[in-house]
Amino acid sequence: MFRTMVLLFALAFSATLFVQHAAAGEVTDQIRVSIDKVIDIVKNKDLKKPENTSKRRSLIRKAISEHFAFDEMAKRSLGMHWRGRTDAEKKEFVALFTDLLERSYINKIESYSDEKIAYISESVENDHAVVRTRMVTTRNVEIPVDYKAFKEGNKWFVYDVVIEGVGLVNNYRTQFNKIIRSSSYQDLVKRMKNKQDEAIFDDKSK
Repeated sequence: MFRTMVLLFALAFSATLFVQHAAAGEVTDQIRVSIDKVIDIVKNKDLKKPENTSKRRSLIRKAISEHFAFDEMAKRSLGMHWRGRTDAEKKEFVALFTDLLERSYINKIESYSDEKIAYISESVENDHAVVRTRMVTTRNVEIPVDYKAFKEGNKWFVYDVVIEGVGLVNNYRTQFNKIIRSSSYQDLVKRMKNKQDEAIFDDKSK
């Protein structure tokens, strides 16, 4: 299940055709800015050259981070274990978590170009919102992808992506909690530093 979500999350950033089914709102417009920028980068022929790999991935990461709160994602993914961390540990974990996302998704983002995204609706309650979309694969299969966001100043930031009713943050939290409880927080950090993605993502219970 989690491996499927990893793939779908990457696909959600790589669609080249957007079909708007409902009137856009402030949240939708802002999130779409980041996604559109990623699309432009992926389609850029010059940036596709092997010698521009580092530059391309840096630009993708920058575009995503404009409206995706990796620090909030990291905090929520660590769950109850976040409270016991020092400021230095929190800073380190956010950096490792962001790097984890980059390594897990950017190589997949670069591989897809024919999917479609339909922006369905958005709901706003005070400083929180949900943008509902449908991703249409090349096999014409529709997959619901919802973006949960919060407002800070005049900007909206995504803190979770829910695919077919299952949130990425919750999946990370399950994996991280399993490692910490069976070993330790230090072991989790060690695995993340050593880029042991499979050990973190592989949920044998599913």
